Amino acid sequence: MSLVGFTAVATVTLLLCVMTGPDRDDLDEFYTGYGSLSPMRNGLAIAGDYISAASVLGTGGVVALFGHDGVVLALSTALSLMLLMFLLAEPLRNAGRFTMGDALARRMPGRGVRITACAVTLAALLPLMLVQLAGTGQLLAFVLGFSGETLQTGCIIGLGVLMIGYAAIGGMKGTALIQILKIVMLLGSGLVVAALILHRFDWDPGALFDAAADNSGAGPAFLNSGLQFAGGPHPDADMISSQLTVVLGGACLPHVTMRMYTASSARQVRRSMSWAVSGVALFVLVVTVVGFGATALVGRSVIAGIDPQGNTAYLLGSQAAFGARVSTAETFLFTTVTTAVFLTLLASVGGMILACANSLAHDVFAARVREMSPRREMTLARVCALAVGVPAIALATLVQHRSLQPLVTLSFCLGASAIAPALVYGLFWRRYTRAGLLSTLIGGSLAVLLLMPGTNLVSGSPVSAFPEADFNWFPFTTTGLVSIPLGFACGWLGTMLSGRRKAQEQRRHYEAVEGWILAGAVRRGD
Repeated sequence: MSLVGFTAVATVTLLLCVMTGPDRDDLDEFYTGYGSLSPMRNGLAIAGDYISAASVLGTGGVVALFGHDGVVLALSTALSLMLLMFLLAEPLRNAGRFTMGDALARRMPGRGVRITACAVTLAALLPLMLVQLAGTGQLLAFVLGFSGETLQTGCIIGLGVLMIGYAAIGGMKGTALIQILKIVMLLGSGLVVAALILHRFDWDPGALFDAAADNSGAGPAFLNSGLQFAGGPHPDADMISSQLTVVLGGACLPHVTMRMYTASSARQVRRSMSWAVSGVALFVLVVTVVGFGATALVGRSVIAGIDPQGNTAYLLGSQAAFGARVSTAETFLFTTVTTAVFLTLLASVGGMILACANSLAHDVFAARVREMSPRREMTLARVCALAVGVPAIALATLVQHRSLQPLVTLSFCLGASAIAPALVYGLFWRRYTRAGLLSTLIGGSLAVLLLMPGTNLVSGSPVSAFPEADFNWFPFTTTGLVSIPLGFACGWLGTMLSGRRKAQEQRRHYEAVEGWILAGAVRRGD
């Protein structure tokens, strides 16, 4: 049934892309879908882009293995989207047109800004793409019961080609419809599973938490803070670093911010974000109940034995909710759960490939030509989807048997340390200069790339990417506690070193566009 469900979903979603994709050479239709989605549908699409397979499987695993710390991580993801909603969503929609490069170049035009923004976009999203693609083979192997490496590699290649098709054929509107289908299936099936788990414990959340603690092997520590980072030298600071990275980095990733440009007005973006936050809050509730249910019904040692990162906990918890005797309806429900996770993998990578392809085509290639025809730019965007997707597929086949947690952390750290400071400064600081912007993007990215190899996610622990090696020298699991202040400091220093004249020029230029950016007085094109 799972194989039939996977095949049906792949077929239907590809047909949706073909039917809803742009039928003429119009950049606004391909990049933004003309802002034709209602606030509810656009909000569901934002939530779909935000909740990736790494969120479903990874967060579910952390909840199942570490209890309280996993719940804090899940809440941090919701808080991150709320931060985007209240601080950045409207100015982003007003300042940008198609890509993050548009939003940053509104004040500081130039190819250098656009190329750097594109490079950071690729650096932030490529690791997440590898995680989703490699997870595809692991998911199918777990659900369908095969273990051959050749079959897993074949699944990665075949589904990677399908995801490239989503981005190249469907454009923004096509991928949005897939995200809507994904979030409805994911939340709908998850709510039913969560209800079944709570029913097993007489609808008493306290009984569920106590049973999870008893079956965790950690006792009361499972329900208290600090279990996840207990083995590190500075557990409290490590946890702060991790949560800070998620809160600042999660919602600033380019495949999420690009959805701001699909809203037709400031009012539409506010309403869309309200729907998105509500969807993510519901997801937090579902993943918490299912994660604790997996520990209570299956056991923490069993979950860790199947996957040390706990990525199968969400599926194990769903399976255990049905009990020993499974009816046809429950079999169908579990098929719906696995199909929803499978669709989450497909939709997440499709959205990321689209964000990277749009940035390459619009910020790098189209910016070189003064008047590039829409037809040529759309063709370029589709070719760029292929140029991004093929290397991602090849790399995913190489890393599929390694721990993928460092790649997830790398993406979030780049979002928090380079993209978030650049957006905050670029949208709100009047004196911010071009040198400051480039310093933020480059300095924040370099800080992450230099520090990340020294973390215990890469080496020095049994669950690291290279468990046989030990070049762990950085005392924290994530780089956020150091790299985020460095990203902001680089932007400030670059602006100060630009000189008073440059700063005054930028202040005057910002005051000229301040009404557009903050109040949406005019919807500017490029």
